[in-house]
Amino acid sequence: MLALVCSASQAQRAPRLYLTTEAAPPYSVREGEQVVGIGADTVREIMVRARIDHSIEMLPWKRAYTAALTRRDACVFSTTRTPEREARFKWIGPIGEADWVLMGRADRKLRLDSLEDARRYRIGTYNGDARDQFLRQRGFDVDPAPSDVMNPRKLMANRIDLWAASIRRGSVALDRMGYTGKIVPVLVFNRIRVYLACNRGVPDALTERMHAAFESMQRDGTVERIVHRYDGYGGAQGR
Repeated sequence: MLALVCSASQAQRAPRLYLTTEAAPPYSVREGEQVVGIGADTVREIMVRARIDHSIEMLPWKRAYTAALTRRDACVFSTTRTPEREARFKWIGPIGEADWVLMGRADRKLRLDSLEDARRYRIGTYNGDARDQFLRQRGFDVDPAPSDVMNPRKLMANRIDLWAASIRRGSVALDRMGYTGKIVPVLVFNRIRVYLACNRGVPDALTERMHAAFESMQRDGTVERIVHRYDGYGGAQGR
C-alpha cells in the first residue's frame, strides 16, 4: 500500500522545468557554471518562491526559443511578447523592457521621421528574433546575422545601412563595445516588454504559482533591487 501511495505521489509531482536563455548582457550572462543577470536572477527567484525545480541553460537564441516552443517542460527568457507569439506560450512577467532602435553610423547623419522612411535602406537584424520577424513581415530589406554582435561591425563596414537593435534604456552597451560617437540612434520604432514564455504544456498550476511569485517580488521591491544590481552595465534586451 505504501508503495502505491508513493507511486501516486511521484506521478503527481510537478515536472522539473527546463529554462533556456541566450547570452544577452546584462539580462543573461555566464559566470563560471552559472547564468546570472537581470532576467536570469528574476526568473531564478520566481522559481524559488514558486517552489519549482528547474535548470537554466544558455543557448543560441533560435535553439533556446525552439526548445520552449516544442518541449512541454520548457520556458524561454527574455522573450518579446508579440501578437504572432501570443497564443504559442503562457506568459509570466513582464521581467524587462527595452526600445527597438534603428542605429546608424554617426558620420552618415541619416534622418528618419518614421519607420516608413527606412524602406530604402538595408537593415541588419538578428536572425529569427522578434525585430527580424517584425521587419520581414512588413516587407523591409533585412540582412540577418547569426549573432547580434555582428551587426555593429557590419554597419561600420557599410555592409548594412541601419541596425535594428534592442536597447535597454540608459544602456552603455555601445560604449563598452567601443562604438561611442561612431554609432548613434536614428529612430526608436517600438517599445517592448519581455517575459518568461512557457510552453503551452506547462501545467496551469505551475504558471499560476509563477505569476503569484512574480507579483510578490514586485510588491516587496525584489524586482527593482535586481535591476539596480546591474546599474551601469547597459546591454540589449528582448528577442
